[in-house]
Amino acid sequence: MCEASVYLLKDDKEELFLDSVDILEPQEGGKIYLRSLAGEQKILTARIKRIRLVEHKIVLEKIEE
Repeated sequence: MCEASVYLLKDDKEELFLDSVDILEPQEGGKIYLRSLAGEQKILTARIKRIRLVEHKIVLEKIEE
């Protein structure tokens, strides 16, 4: 499988935000759209801090609106 877990960086700690993500798409205004294999959808304003492909891990840092 090629899905990844998405974490949010909070106080220098990674907290799981959404598991089994198969779609991550940048949107207008710095927003990121996420969809999991289960069909759960989330949109947040964030930037990518790091992607670890071998670990299937994406770390985002939330941008205050």
